[in-house]
Amino acid sequence: MSGFLRRPLCHVARSWACRAHAFLNARPRSAKVTVNTSLETLTAERSALAADVLRASGRLRLQLYGESMLPILWPRDVVEIESCSIADARPGDVVLALREGRFFLHRFLAHCHPSGFLLQGDSMPAPDPQFPDEALLGRLAGRGDRCADQRSTGQGYPAKSRAHPQFAASRAVLPLRPWSWAIGRLLCYCGPARRLALKLHAIRDRRRHNVQNVESACHNTAIDLGVS
Repeated sequence: MSGFLRRPLCHVARSWACRAHAFLNARPRSAKVTVNTSLETLTAERSALAADVLRASGRLRLQLYGESMLPILWPRDVVEIESCSIADARPGDVVLALREGRFFLHRFLAHCHPSGFLLQGDSMPAPDPQFPDEALLGRLAGRGDRCADQRSTGQGYPAKSRAHPQFAASRAVLPLRPWSWAIGRLLCYCGPARRLALKLHAIRDRRRHNVQNVESACHNTAIDLGVS
């Protein structure tokens, strides 16, 4: 009798152990959904606020996080946007559009009839779904240094400023040149090349940030010592 019960009891114990392990390692799905929903809501609110600032002041600075405009725009780049209407947008311009609480800084392809327009990232395989005319907010006016560099130097400037040196050299619209298009296609379809490019860019960005910190420290020391 004991031999007969030993095997079922082992199966029962193993079953309960598996259930306990699954329960302890289970992910709280409801909490995850709640967190994602809260982040999406916060992103939509911030985007709407930034869009209102752009409409009111005519200019806006943004820090980029996406990779859809490689190789001309990289993550952590700081760009300046100037307000413009749909009638002012021309094919080849890099424009800012808002849809469902998200910003899209992509290249303007064409106007659609009777209304709407098409955008596409330089390293994206296909155009974005059609935007309505009212989704267009502005056009790229300049590209500056990274936010980390601005924090290290302690330099700031008003949103309406048009003569800041960080943006003075990049005032022209970034055109889609043949070499840029070719690199964008490579980074779009070749994952290893994309990861390598991002890694090398991050290393260069870190070195640039370190050099900027050293220059800032030397400048502050010269000021403290009264050296002009």
